[in-house]
Amino acid sequence: MSDKHLSAQFDAELSGISTRVLEMGGLVESQVTQALHALTHLSDETAAQVLREEERVNQMEVEIDRDLSAIIARRQPTARDLRLLIAVSKSIANLERVGDEAARIARTVHRLVGTGVSSRLPLTDLVFEADLAIAQLRKALDAFARLDTAKALEVLKQDDQIDQEFNGLLRKLITYMMEDPRTISSSIDLVFVAKAIERVGDHSKNIAEAIIYVVKGTDVRHSSVADVENVVR
Repeated sequence: MSDKHLSAQFDAELSGISTRVLEMGGLVESQVTQALHALTHLSDETAAQVLREEERVNQMEVEIDRDLSAIIARRQPTARDLRLLIAVSKSIANLERVGDEAARIARTVHRLVGTGVSSRLPLTDLVFEADLAIAQLRKALDAFARLDTAKALEVLKQDDQIDQEFNGLLRKLITYMMEDPRTISSSIDLVFVAKAIERVGDHSKNIAEAIIYVVKGTDVRHSSVADVENVVR
């Protein structure tokens, strides 16, 4: 078999793996969206659907990881190809954790269905934070599909906005708990929901950093945005 044919086969395998990562990403994005719908509508049925999808997300992670190991053993890739496979492994681990956060929100909804949520609590702010996090995840997946470092850099730059929303929500919820002890239980639940959403943003950031590693060959974890910008340029 010619080297050219082997190379074409390898490219097809890499393309297939990348497509499945995006499929997994689409599934976890849907999970997060459904989890927030379940929360804002106190829908036990939608929460149950999110939890059912968790098993599929976990299965996809195991299957893609297994195929990655097989490709590495068979092809012994080097340089950028190896970096891509490493980034895929990191990305699916982060996507699986996004699915975990969606499931955590869904389980919170199960608890709240019976007790309800006070109309005073800032659900609108929570939805705004979630919209930011979902947009970040979508942008990270788009950057992955195109190996677009400029878009990956946008994800890193916007991460602080989600952190600020979380901190603002936390302050509001603490205020409500102090003013009305009857809201303590549901407020604590919403703190955990807000943290789960904030973690979705963190995982999107991790995927963005992996993309920059693939393209530029530089590990930018724990680097400032200014330093990452220099790497991308």
